[in-house]
Amino acid sequence: MKEIGFLSIEINKLQMNLFKSMFSNRSEEKEATTSFVNWIPLTNIDQLQELKETSKNETVLIFKHSTRCVISRMVLKQFEKSFDGEGQNLNMYYLDLLNYRAISNEIASSFNVIHQSPQLLVIKNGVVVKHASHHDILGLVF
Repeated sequence: MKEIGFLSIEINKLQMNLFKSMFSNRSEEKEATTSFVNWIPLTNIDQLQELKETSKNETVLIFKHSTRCVISRMVLKQFEKSFDGEGQNLNMYYLDLLNYRAISNEIASSFNVIHQSPQLLVIKNGVVVKHASHHDILGLVF
């Protein structure tokens, strides 16, 4: 009986590995770790004033992302893929909407933009000069 129990466990492990390999995409997992974008996590409302100041000398981007939304994830990945080494030198802020909704509301209010997700805002001289949402993000020139 012990041999059968052990065999049952091994078969179960094989089934789980097969299931994982069928429904996971290893290339996506690998791509996720090779982003050229140095995201700055936007986790505090006080950072908004800092990024407004920075935008007086340099362009600042805010990517608002819903971690539960498949479209948002897809756009984020495609956006990251569009950069090579130059993405490391940009001021790119990443906002997790689900964890920091109050910051998103403050962005909508202080920059006078309607909340959307995913959404990319381009900020220069303390104001939003361009913004886009969903797949339009990928065509935004900044």
